[in-house]
Amino acid sequence: MEWTGVLLEQGIRISMDGIGRWMDNGFIERRWRRVKYEEIYLREHATLGALRTGLADWFKRYNEWRPHEALGHLTPAAFCQEALVRIAASAEEMKPAA
Repeated sequence: MEWTGVLLEQGIRISMDGIGRWMDNGFIERRWRRVKYEEIYLREHATLGALRTGLADWFKRYNEWRPHEALGHLTPAAFCQEALVRIAASAEEMKPAA
């Protein structure tokens, strides 16, 4: 069975809108490039456990500490929290009056 069949059996929707399009995985490629150059290559973890810890720390730092220009200079965690607050406020406004 091809790998796509395994995904489909698990109910996973394949989101590529064209086979081999660079845009389909550009985000992921950039992210892993940063992980490799900022964590893996710099630290050269001696064990799998150390690598797991290092990666967990890197993603935590990326999401909770590092502001992103594309997110209005917010961290991804802060941007997500603001979005959830806006969604909740919008949902509250849409409720019918009691």
